[in-house]
Amino acid sequence: MLPTQSLKEHVAILAFPFGSHDLTILRLACRLARAAPNVQFSFLTTAKSNDSIFSTFKLDVPNNIRAYNVEDGVPANDVFSGNPVERLDPFLKATPANFQKGLDVAVIYGRGHASLSDMVVVTKMVANSNQTLEVIPGLSPMHVRHSKETFFSYILSKIGCVLPRSTAIVMNFCQELYPTALFDDLKSMFPALLNVGFFTQELPLPPLPPSDSDATECLSWLDKQSSKSVEYISFGTAATPAGLELKALAEAVEERGIPYLWCLKDDHKHHLPNGFIRRISKQGKLVSTGVFVTHCGANSVFESVANGVPMICRPMFGVHWRMDVWWRKYGELVLRVEGDVFTKSGVLKSLKIVLGQEHGKQMRERIRTLKELVLKATEPSTSASQDFKT
Repeated sequence: MLPTQSLKEHVAILAFPFGSHDLTILRLACRLARAAPNVQFSFLTTAKSNDSIFSTFKLDVPNNIRAYNVEDGVPANDVFSGNPVERLDPFLKATPANFQKGLDVAVIYGRGHASLSDMVVVTKMVANSNQTLEVIPGLSPMHVRHSKETFFSYILSKIGCVLPRSTAIVMNFCQELYPTALFDDLKSMFPALLNVGFFTQELPLPPLPPSDSDATECLSWLDKQSSKSVEYISFGTAATPAGLELKALAEAVEERGIPYLWCLKDDHKHHLPNGFIRRISKQGKLVSTGVFVTHCGANSVFESVANGVPMICRPMFGVHWRMDVWWRKYGELVLRVEGDVFTKSGVLKSLKIVLGQEHGKQMRERIRTLKELVLKATEPSTSASQDFKT
């Protein structure tokens, strides 16, 4: 780490330790730290989150970033069932006191001379109602019942209280992707609204590493597939469909017979049909894509847009539903599975539409246009670059 005497300013990054939110904000922190090498950055989240993102993803973290652990609120000797959602409630009850303690440690480490700034990345949402939202300019009507989870209602209500006091709001988005009415409305409420691009997606896209350098052999396997022929299946780090849905999805993949690449944790593989992995070992792998089957998490959607790949979505909780509605209504880039659950017939129908019908061709054309728009937005003279410099 840089000597503290040379650091004149101090920025605290408070990371939400669920899903991929912590990794998202760390990537932004790394960009900021490289751009401001004389600023000290303190990255605060739970010990489990810090251990995971700093050891697993092997990011090139600048030496003016230091990680600090905060309490997760989980009682000692608690037995975890495996459902990430059950960790949210104790964490939220421990917040903000846990972050305040962490900030005290970070300031002491910095010898108390620094000016402390908090940076918060937020998404605006209204929760806990069955009515249809029609009051947000530029957005199609949405049913807010999809945001009824208590923990999201709680934390977003807290965010809503502090937003008006913020100096600036940094968004994981591109200005060019907003409907004009929505962008104008947000800017009227928050003049210092900074859209700095997709935090987790490097743009322009970096070149792929040599296929023979991939220990999983996924790249060499993909080299043998036809362009836009592969189904990519992933549900992020926190969301996984129920066992019966995984079984139905696997049955549809097997019957359709298309090449697939599926990222699935070992502790979920027992839900797959008996003999599934052995029977279709040549058809795909469990670890150029034609369709992305996803939960519609923000980072997954942004990855899909940046790579020009249409999506089949099965939202699960929180903002997944909002992202699904947004991208279906805004650009028709997403096809939601029938009935909001995976069934064999529903998945087969969705795959047929996206990979084999005119509608799928139109989806690919639209997302290709958006990809070009996003790439242009990251050029040095355009909005994302200028907002980042701000």
